[in-house]
Amino acid sequence: MNIPVFHDDQHGTAIIVGAGLLNALKLVNKKIEDVKVVFNGAGAAGIACARFLLSLGVRKENVVLCDLKGVVRHDNVGNNIYQKEFVTDRNISTLSEAMVGADVFIGVSVANVVSKEMLKQMAENPIVFALANPNPEISYNDAKDARPDVIMATGRGDYPNQVNNVLGFPFIFRGALDVQATCINEEMKIAAAKALAKLALLPVPEYVSKAYGQEKIEFGKEYIIPKPLDLRVIECVAVAVAKAAIDTKVANKTIENWETYKAELRKRVERVRKNYSSCNF
Repeated sequence: MNIPVFHDDQHGTAIIVGAGLLNALKLVNKKIEDVKVVFNGAGAAGIACARFLLSLGVRKENVVLCDLKGVVRHDNVGNNIYQKEFVTDRNISTLSEAMVGADVFIGVSVANVVSKEMLKQMAENPIVFALANPNPEISYNDAKDARPDVIMATGRGDYPNQVNNVLGFPFIFRGALDVQATCINEEMKIAAAKALAKLALLPVPEYVSKAYGQEKIEFGKEYIIPKPLDLRVIECVAVAVAKAAIDTKVANKTIENWETYKAELRKRVERVRKNYSSCNF
């Protein structure tokens, strides 16, 4: 198809996970090419996240993929061509064994499959993205209790670091459509993730903090991903995606003046602000 098509449950999730991971690694001073990553959930979302993290710099030999049967290995993968990309020959069979020494856990599976003991076996300053909804693979409180040094993200808005796809797909499509992109390629997805990661490093507007009942939100272990109510996200992501589409020659239209384009995006935001003025925007 000569139009942009995007599977949000796969690629939207992967982009937000990627943005959060880039910033989490910055906080713990680890290099993406060095970290050992365990995925639990080897379906569409898990495979998409694993592939995308490879695009960001994770090394395939540092990835362990787990499903209902445990670690995906050459001797149990069967005919699943997607899981075959991430088979391992390491002498491990269970999620518990895979977690020993791991730097990062990314769960896109089911609730309560990760125990406190598993977290205690992870490397120093573990990064845990437990994204099962409505209940994560390990609760926020249990993770913090087991590992006070953890950086924790979930799919829920009542805990810090919500991995919410709404940060991605509306604005990815805004940028793609504004340059009449024929597809959403890997470079555009990487641009979106890096733009979101960069935004989280900037000072957070007062209206965002107020919207979440906080005096001040700032970059740190409990804020590695921008908030969905941050109206700067549209400009941040749409511009990055549009530029990437043009640079990779999948755009049928160029943008002559980027400052004018940014101003047009801000006008869209102002309409939202006026319509929802009671929400402290």
